[in-house]
Amino acid sequence: MKLFDVYPLFNITPVKAQGSWLWDEKGEKYLDLYGGHAVISIGHSHPHYVKSLTDQLNKIAFYSNSVQNNLQVKFAEKLGQLSGYPDYQLFLCNSGAEANENALKLASFVTGRKKVIAFKKAFHGRTSGAVAATDNPKIVAPFNAGHEIVFVPLNDENAFEQAFDKNVAAVIIEGIQGVGGIQMPEDSFLKFLEAKCQSNGSILILDEIQSGYGRTGKFFAHQHAGIRPHLITTAKGMGNGFPIGGLLIHPDIKPWSGMLGTTFGGNYLASVAGLAVLEVMENEKLIVNAANLGNYWLRELKKLPAITEIRGRGLMIGIDLPDGLKNVRNDLLFKHHIFTGEAKPNTIRLLPSLAMTQDEADLFLTALKKELQ
Repeated sequence: MKLFDVYPLFNITPVKAQGSWLWDEKGEKYLDLYGGHAVISIGHSHPHYVKSLTDQLNKIAFYSNSVQNNLQVKFAEKLGQLSGYPDYQLFLCNSGAEANENALKLASFVTGRKKVIAFKKAFHGRTSGAVAATDNPKIVAPFNAGHEIVFVPLNDENAFEQAFDKNVAAVIIEGIQGVGGIQMPEDSFLKFLEAKCQSNGSILILDEIQSGYGRTGKFFAHQHAGIRPHLITTAKGMGNGFPIGGLLIHPDIKPWSGMLGTTFGGNYLASVAGLAVLEVMENEKLIVNAANLGNYWLRELKKLPAITEIRGRGLMIGIDLPDGLKNVRNDLLFKHHIFTGEAKPNTIRLLPSLAMTQDEADLFLTALKKELQ
């Protein structure tokens, strides 16, 4: 059997990883500044993380949610403490797409409505509802029968006003657009959305799947704007590579038995992985590190005249290059052994581990300056 060929792949096979570094099967060493779409939040193979999963694997790895799992409770308590949402409720699932799917479903349950407003260049995942709320003509999918998705431009209050009415169940927006090229909602726009949803009884969903978990120098990107959405979705950085997704739910939303469901979500290994990530983030002050190194990168990158635009917060940064420099990402990888991400057409995305060091940040700047000469 062959793999279903849907991913463009580099001819590089990682076989070992530690911290911000990868080694391939030929022994070549690479600096990882992408972390699998912001998944590697605390660094590859962190010893506390590895020990936590190994110890749990030798006890019990998985059982369904039909039994009480106290590790879920500990995970939820620690997440509430570090995120600043101790009064919210947590539903655990397996991925960001599943988290967004359940958020849209929950908004429909709560409001009894079927209209959703999303934003151009958004990417919310690949389940039916998440794809429907994603502005990409190549991956169109139907939403549930009778639901309507309306896309409006980011940061455009007038366009939003025209689309917004009493039928809106939910407004879903990324804390910072990732696949869309590190496009940032203005703080004032997020406050505007919060006020509109509150006045209309609509649910505000903050998709923090890529922008959350300390990446921007706060636990969630929307916290820079000082808002408190009804629902917050998270995933990528939660498990440092172990598949976990989560939905943080406002305390005013009351659950009923069978309202949401999952088989693998919140299993023992997932709960331990998530708890270990939070412990490392807290003990090693990784959110502060993300803020400091992100500010450093932004200051230094703004000094490079070849860059047409720089956007981001913390360690979620987009660098726009002119057409004549569109090969820089490949040159960074194959000439300097530095992994980065991209967004079409010519945006380099930086999503390193929150434990990245100053020296590693400087290695990237040195290599980039050489390629921009």
